[in-house]
Amino acid sequence: MRAKRIACALALLCCMCPLTVIARDAGVMAAPPASKDTLADARRRTQDTPFAFRGIALGITLDEFRAGSNVRATPLGSVPVCETDVQAGALGMRLKSRESLTVACHWAHRGDDGWALSQAVVDGAPAAEHVLRFARMGAESDGQSALRLYEMSFVIDEITAEDLRDALVERYGPPRHATQNVSSPGALPVYVWENAVSSITLCFLPGTRNGTLTYLLKGSDAWVKSVVRQWQASDAEAG
Repeated sequence: MRAKRIACALALLCCMCPLTVIARDAGVMAAPPASKDTLADARRRTQDTPFAFRGIALGITLDEFRAGSNVRATPLGSVPVCETDVQAGALGMRLKSRESLTVACHWAHRGDDGWALSQAVVDGAPAAEHVLRFARMGAESDGQSALRLYEMSFVIDEITAEDLRDALVERYGPPRHATQNVSSPGALPVYVWENAVSSITLCFLPGTRNGTLTYLLKGSDAWVKSVVRQWQASDAEAG
């Protein structure tokens, strides 16, 4: 009797297996393959979208950055602290002015002894230094240009840089530019990922055993220089 029950169980299992395979194959056949146009649109959107650091995208406004909850720093409770960038300060612009040409932001936290700089977290490790730079780009409804994020820079240790390089390759593919085997003295290993509107540059610094990670909007350098010239001209006319 026991042998018969076992035989019945095996027969039932054999009957069910083809049904399972058929159902699975039917499901696969029912799912339409992605069209070439859909894949092309996805690639185009990726190319036209600025790179983002852990959800913080290049091109966002300063107000959006301050209002967002994407604080990528340690310790907990860190907040963005922003002031006139060194470049604008060198032109004589007042610190912490909302009329500033460019603004630099760091994450900071309040301790027993007052405010102190926090450490940005890059690839799960605290960065030695960080800065997020904003410049006035585009015209708003009130005629004043908005401060927009055009650069994010981080100094990280060599081990984190190597791990991050592999992670960027996995996410974005091989870098467009790579200087791996450096033969000339003083040259640095550099890896660059690009799309239509932005770039990510990872540079190794052998002397310090650190690396620099930079997210940059394309054309931002020329834009900032143009705004600097306009500001200098208007300041000279006002004087």
